[in-house]
Amino acid sequence: MTRLIVAAGGGGDAVASAMLDAALYGDDDQAVILTYAWDRLLVDPIPGPRGPADFTGLESLTPSVWSVPAEARPIAPAGSTLPRLAAELPHTFALIDPHHGVQGVTRQLEELISSLEPASIDLLDVGGDILARGDEPTLKSPLADALTLAACCQVNAPVRLLVAGPGLDGELPLDEVRSLLGPLVHTFTAKDSEPVSAVLEWHPSEATGMLAATARGIRGICEVRDAGLPIPLTNAGPTVHEVDLDDALNRNELARAILSTTTLDEAEAHSREVCGYSEIDYERNKATWLKDQLTVKLDPDTVMPQLDEFENEARSRGVTHTTFRRLTEALGMPGGQREDLRALLIHSRPERYAAPLWELSAVEDETQPR
Repeated sequence: MTRLIVAAGGGGDAVASAMLDAALYGDDDQAVILTYAWDRLLVDPIPGPRGPADFTGLESLTPSVWSVPAEARPIAPAGSTLPRLAAELPHTFALIDPHHGVQGVTRQLEELISSLEPASIDLLDVGGDILARGDEPTLKSPLADALTLAACCQVNAPVRLLVAGPGLDGELPLDEVRSLLGPLVHTFTAKDSEPVSAVLEWHPSEATGMLAATARGIRGICEVRDAGLPIPLTNAGPTVHEVDLDDALNRNELARAILSTTTLDEAEAHSREVCGYSEIDYERNKATWLKDQLTVKLDPDTVMPQLDEFENEARSRGVTHTTFRRLTEALGMPGGQREDLRALLIHSRPERYAAPLWELSAVEDETQPR
């Protein structure tokens, strides 16, 4: 019996899908996870999502769908976390190719459903930005979610929309997401995080990292991204809720606008019209100045004082935890040094490692958000 899980935004949503699969369907289940190869600039220096032509070693599942096995490799200079995920997790990772717009993604879904005849189809989004209207000032990356939402609404099969870790991606405030959620499906526990714990030692996803951290009982305020966005780690963090798929589409103006698109460029143009920007444009601009960013020598005598200064400032803002992605950018290092910095800090101060986050300071119980 095969299950299909669509990772709405790719990246960490694929890891969360593996976590969800084990938690809801049992450790022996090995769902097919349909996901983007869209790892952002921390992993992939090329803006936008990758397609099948950007890999070697893919395996055909249907005429339009390719799986990414452990042996697959992105063609340089592209990067992707998917081959490593395939090597470390028992699932089949199938590649969403958005370059033919929503119509192309819909065709991929229809082919997979026809071929697999899955027992269930879940569309999973970590954080809840898939429920955005499109005009929210905190929204940063609506396009990937809108593409999968629009496609899932057009297939002739029942699709269940699930939101895990409401508010954890920092794109919509927790209270706004909470008001849109339907029934509680599951609350992740520390045991549920175990199947992906090794992956989160290296995977850069901040939202899924915080999802696992809250499942392990970590509470406080976590600072993320280059902008230092504060994310509350609350009792809502490890929850998974169902949301009516049609209600989500009716709310998501961008998803409705791109329903008939046949190219990614066309979908991106709608994003500029509806949201006022394209997240791929942001990646293009950021990639330009990242080219000139120099690798920094990881000298503990230099790094640790810089860390202390950052932590002192962050504590003054009420921050209790941060991600290694945030630390890498805050200390002025290129994204490729994230794993080396992480190893250095954990070796130097192992007591501060609150897997997979970095703890700045203890917080008294009465100050922790609920």
